[in-house]
Amino acid sequence: MPAAAAPFDAVLLDLGGVVIELAGVEQMLLWCPHFPDKDELWRRWLHSPAVRRFETGGTAREDFAAEIVREFGLPVTGDEFLQAFTHWPRALYPGVAELLADLAPRCRLASVSNTNDLHWERFEREWSLPGYFHRNFPSHEVGKLKPDAAYFLHVLDALDVRPDRVLFVDDNRINVDAAARLGIVARHAAGIDGLRAALGEFGLPE
Repeated sequence: MPAAAAPFDAVLLDLGGVVIELAGVEQMLLWCPHFPDKDELWRRWLHSPAVRRFETGGTAREDFAAEIVREFGLPVTGDEFLQAFTHWPRALYPGVAELLADLAPRCRLASVSNTNDLHWERFEREWSLPGYFHRNFPSHEVGKLKPDAAYFLHVLDALDVRPDRVLFVDDNRINVDAAARLGIVARHAAGIDGLRAALGEFGLPE
């Protein structure tokens, strides 16, 4: 067996962009043409005070929307932003539900997502998504965010696992790099094909 096929005590999966197809990046780039690319947009988004407050459960939806409109200079009202934002998570990628069902008996699965109560309600109501995982660590309930080390350390402690015995898959390189600095086996992947490739590197789900 090749060395890369070493087992893991847990597999951590990001949701948006890995398990869930997102529409928000394209919309934000249309609203913010001064951003050169999506990487810069993500950097601004991850470090936004408004985003950090909302996705750690610290502010109301309407206040978050008004702050984002001001912070990013969006050409829409807070209500218009919130209506669009609600539907940024578009759908589960085709085949994801079956892949998670195949993985679940073979390894401990956990979702690790920067999210909020608005989106999490949709994940539960429309897709029953939390039920595909053994544990879920939505940021608005944890009170911490990726890429902060405190978020990953919270997850490792809750699962009682060593970082080198954990595989983490995320579509955001900032988060992947942050996890890798803690000794977590981290892979950058987007969508169902990227997720399959990242898992397949280690012989999963077989």
